[in-house]
Amino acid sequence: MAGSGQTVAGKHFTTFDKSQLEKQQDSLAPFAYEIVNAPEPNQRFRADSFFIRLFVRSLKIPNSFYFPFDSLQTISKLYAPDSSFRIFTWQIKKDEYVYFQRGAIQMRTEDGSLKLFPLHDFSNFTSKPADSVRNPNNWIGAIYYRIIQKKFNGKNIYTLLGFDDFTIDRNKKWMEVLTFNDQDQPVFGGPYFSFKNDSAKAAKKQVMRFYIEYKKEAVTSFNYDTSLNMIIYDHLISESDEPDRKETFVPDGDYEGFIWQDGQWLHVPKVFNQALQDGQFPTDKKILSDDGGINEELLKQQSDKNKKKSN
Repeated sequence: MAGSGQTVAGKHFTTFDKSQLEKQQDSLAPFAYEIVNAPEPNQRFRADSFFIRLFVRSLKIPNSFYFPFDSLQTISKLYAPDSSFRIFTWQIKKDEYVYFQRGAIQMRTEDGSLKLFPLHDFSNFTSKPADSVRNPNNWIGAIYYRIIQKKFNGKNIYTLLGFDDFTIDRNKKWMEVLTFNDQDQPVFGGPYFSFKNDSAKAAKKQVMRFYIEYKKEAVTSFNYDTSLNMIIYDHLISESDEPDRKETFVPDGDYEGFIWQDGQWLHVPKVFNQALQDGQFPTDKKILSDDGGINEELLKQQSDKNKKKSN
């Protein structure tokens, strides 16, 4: 190996490794673009296949964990606040009715070698996506834009906020809890949500993850306010008074939320503070550009924030 090297996030990787990663990134970029922007499904899926194979090879380069892959503008890349892992997510459109999410968790390793958990989207194979604890093989897919780290009884608990194009007339936003078991394997979901403060009529049954579903054209907020220690999101109502039709749901100007208490996210039925001090960022129009691509600059800004602080 040659070169004087470069320090990235406290780690040293050689000029040779950096050069190799930059070359790989240049090769990956056209495939990443085509996954979202190619006009035909077969082109998108072909690009996705080539991208995944080349991406895994790229990640095998020593200390790739510290390489940002900034040029891959249709791929979400988020570091955990403690930099113990990062998560890549993206989506591929089959047609107007079916979207698939892809993803992988890359762990930080002491020797710079690759420890990777591919994520396989199981959303289209379950009618009850919120009712069970899951693993990387039956993940409920989303494009993640925020990671919130908490600690309870000595265990790190990471909450992921994500977006799902879902289908022709509806979008979803997800609140997913990620932990690691005794074997350091990723675990998605768990009994981390409480609705005990809701009225008996409004109280929801136990869920393992939480989501909102709403009209495709609606712009919704769903993010973490650090000053309130609360996840705040739009309260939704049916604009046509048809509560069974999620494609009619739009914000009504009120807000709900979740506040972290005693190792759980406690539901707050009505939030009166309407200022999202830390997050005018997470609206669909800002996450996704008009051509369906991800707003990389905002994702990068949020990821940089995540790396600098642990909430």
